[in-house]
Amino acid sequence: MQTIDLNAQNLRELNATLQAQASADTPEASWEVLNPKGSHALAVGLDAPIDVTVLGSTGYYCAGMNKQANITVKGSAGPGVAENMMSGTVVIEGDASQYAGATGHGGLLVIKGNASSRCGISMKGIDIVVHGNIGHMSAFMAQKGNLVVLGDAGDALGDSLYEARLFVRGEVKSLGADCEEKEMRPEHLELLADLLERAGADAKPEEFRRYGSARTLYNFDIDNASAY
Repeated sequence: MQTIDLNAQNLRELNATLQAQASADTPEASWEVLNPKGSHALAVGLDAPIDVTVLGSTGYYCAGMNKQANITVKGSAGPGVAENMMSGTVVIEGDASQYAGATGHGGLLVIKGNASSRCGISMKGIDIVVHGNIGHMSAFMAQKGNLVVLGDAGDALGDSLYEARLFVRGEVKSLGADCEEKEMRPEHLELLADLLERAGADAKPEEFRRYGSARTLYNFDIDNASAY
């Protein structure tokens, strides 16, 4: 394992070293980052099948634009963790701030604590599993992918939702515009079981409810004008 101490190297050098693994003939498989001290944009833009473990909490946009890498933060993460993620896995062992997984196209984001507001905003294919609770306006305009919440969800869940699937085990404070509870069919139970296993979540698919789009906002209809 290669170790980078941010007391000895700066953040730009760290990111350049990790990003260089994409073009290395023999990439270093495992990396450990010491003393992150809430640094912003840590481990961003990675595009290699490497493992990165961050020993401490991070600031804004940790693991943004991730492709292929498996990134674990042994602490909490600031706003925008795994923003625009494409593939790979990002695990936050603490809590995550606002808009975790925003616009993510793929991969798996696991938050073992709670997530703040707008978790999964405009998600486009990413899978997000939150072991705790999520805040208001989560999955706003979510287009594709799966958001799984083992705890509770705040106000306006799934507002202006497209085709993303939302699974919540706890209570939902309120649903956003055009979001409704859906039938949990066998294929959803199978999908959810796989996500829970991959995220190391101790829960049964049967304990969850599914929410999705009512599809009344896709096209303008004068009879629905009050809903826009």
